[in-house]
Amino acid sequence: MDANIQSKVEGWLQSPFDAETIAAVKQLQSGSPDELADAFYRNLEFGTGGLRGIMGVGTNRMNKYTVGMATQGFANYLKQSFTGEIKMAIAHDSRNNSRFFAEVAANVMAANGIKVFLFESLRPTPELSFTIRHLQAQAGIVCTASHNPKEYNGYKAYWNDGAQLVSPHDKNVIREVEKIASIDEVKWNGGEHNITIIGKEVDEAYLQELQSLSINPGINKEQHDLKIVYTPIHGTGIMLVPEILKRYGFNNVHIVAAQANPDGNFPTVVYPNPEESEAMSMGLQQAKELDADILLGTDPDADRVGIAVKNLEGEWILLNGNQTAALLFNYIIEQRKAKGLAQPNDFVCKTVVTSELIDVFAAAHNIKCYNVLTGFKWIASLIHQLEGKENFICGGEESYGYMIGNNVRDKDAVSSVAMICEMAAFAKHSGKSLFEQLIDVYTKYGFFKEHLISITRKGMKGAEEIAAMMQGYRSNPPSTINGAKVVKLYDYQTQKITDLETGATTTIDLPVSNVLQFVLADGSKISARPSGTEPKIKFYFSVQAPLPSKADFHTVENALDAKIKGIITDMKL
Repeated sequence: MDANIQSKVEGWLQSPFDAETIAAVKQLQSGSPDELADAFYRNLEFGTGGLRGIMGVGTNRMNKYTVGMATQGFANYLKQSFTGEIKMAIAHDSRNNSRFFAEVAANVMAANGIKVFLFESLRPTPELSFTIRHLQAQAGIVCTASHNPKEYNGYKAYWNDGAQLVSPHDKNVIREVEKIASIDEVKWNGGEHNITIIGKEVDEAYLQELQSLSINPGINKEQHDLKIVYTPIHGTGIMLVPEILKRYGFNNVHIVAAQANPDGNFPTVVYPNPEESEAMSMGLQQAKELDADILLGTDPDADRVGIAVKNLEGEWILLNGNQTAALLFNYIIEQRKAKGLAQPNDFVCKTVVTSELIDVFAAAHNIKCYNVLTGFKWIASLIHQLEGKENFICGGEESYGYMIGNNVRDKDAVSSVAMICEMAAFAKHSGKSLFEQLIDVYTKYGFFKEHLISITRKGMKGAEEIAAMMQGYRSNPPSTINGAKVVKLYDYQTQKITDLETGATTTIDLPVSNVLQFVLADGSKISARPSGTEPKIKFYFSVQAPLPSKADFHTVENALDAKIKGIITDMKL
């Protein structure tokens, strides 16, 4: 075994590590040497969003000690950044150990003299974002690994605007966390008097805020019996989603009973992710049996939402995140205009890998559409920059995350479920299904079809393979893809757009990020991005064509599907 790994292992085999930890390390030593090496080959990285990793013993795992050391570093930076009383809000999801990690973080923060507001039990991540702003806290933490498999947990760090950390705070916190060399440097307890338990009173403030987002409450009342099926997929959505739907006026809501109880083992699914058809299969079955109008599913920390609707043939289909975003943005923009709520300085925001259809119809309504890097912290950062100058109305990304209004600065499935159901009620009031509404958008602005492939490469070797793949594309970009010329290369790492025909370059005015985009002569776009939270590289495909009429839908869709398939084949993915 590598000497560095061996040294770390030996350190974990003695006091002050507890007996349970020492026994677990010994068990790995005797029976799982490869797993032992993976658990100690590096320190679990406190990235720009916080921690995320497999739970277990070791420096490369989520456990009491890695969480405690990260929290001590975060506390040190908070004390450098603020004078006087420092307030911190802490929440957690339904994952195994999430409550334990939240309590560890609360105890460490409190022992450092920080006033902690800890939720009494599990709560959605977006409510944590709201709570920071509501309590005028300086920071926040939520213990969650979002939609990752059950073996994972994580820890997201937030700043005083309710958003995840961005520059300079992200790098500064990382620096302070990296300075914590030993668990002896962590203040584990002694500040319990600094911890206040919160719950229903914050829920009420959050729900009232979400209620105020409704654009057509009268139509919700008219369509109160809209038949809704909802699954929280064993997560925190059960805490507030049924209540917000009730407050929006919907009283025909059916919850998928087998997935209603919070459970960190996620017993009915492989991945608790509404992007996965398998995770939505129970909900789909119930929606079919009830002949529902819409199915919605949220992930464990209720910041992402997936939906299913009936297509033109009356068959249930899952919409992807781009389709839901297009419907949602379009509804909000058009209805704000129709109701006289639109302001001249309204703007929307999306990520660079999210459908360009949104750019097109935003421009048609004379509304600015900003594009930022993947991750809601960048949308929140833009809102912060434009505060007092421009009016944010909604934001989103293709991975099933949407944010409506100004008082939550992270993706919010609770408000999104409510607004999507309002959108479905409006469509029904207009004599249409949501799918027909989507086709109307395509007919008016162009049919944009997107597809995503994720390639998983686990462990030490996997990270190297992903890095090599990106370097290959970067140093030797393809000249054609699927017979179409590659005309532009966007490299967000070098912050340059290169015109491959002329060699001319222009600057990308966004932070550095390991993302590449190939723009083809026919308007297609392919994006490559290693995931920041999983051992994956993601490829995003976007193709487009005019849609003359509803009758042409299948013909055009088949042609676009064939184009995507051709691109994937040509790229050998």
